[in-house]
Formats: sequence, C-alpha cells, structure tokens
Amino acid sequence: MANIKSAKKRIKVIKAKTLRNQMFRSQMRTVVKKYNAALEAGDKELAAAAYRLAVKKIDQAVAHGILHKNNAARKKSQFTVKLNKMA
Repeated sequence: MANIKSAKKRIKVIKAKTLRNQMFRSQMRTVVKKYNAALEAGDKELAAAAYRLAVKKIDQAVAHGILHKNNAARKKSQFTVKLNKMA
C-alpha cells in the first residue's frame, strides 16, 4: 500500500477510471450481443437498428480510449458485411 499522499490519490483515481471503463466495455459488449442475436433471428429491421447502436458504441469506445481505432474499424467492417449478407 502506498504511503505518499499523491500515490494514494492515484490509486483512488485509477480505481474510478477502471470501474468506468469496465462499465462502458460491458455496455458495448451487450449491444454487440444484441446485434448478433438480431442477425441470428433474421429480423432485418431489428438488425439494422442494432447495427447503428453497435457502431455508435464502438465509436464511443474509441473516443474514450477503450478500443484502438483499427480494432474498431475491423469490428464495424465485420458488422457491415454480416448485415449486407443478410439482405
């Protein structure tokens, strides 16, 4: 355990940031799961709506520094391909 005041503060700040990142990552994964479920169900309109939400969450994850931009681009590309194959 840290003894220095600034080190103690860093521990508290990191804990809060970690929790925030975990919450956001969990939300993003939930949206992606809903998108995949809509694809499997075969509902084009539901899948399109879920696609828009999934892409939005992925873009937000990049902005928050949770995902790398190339990782996000790859995920969005894969989602687009899946949606287009459904048509």
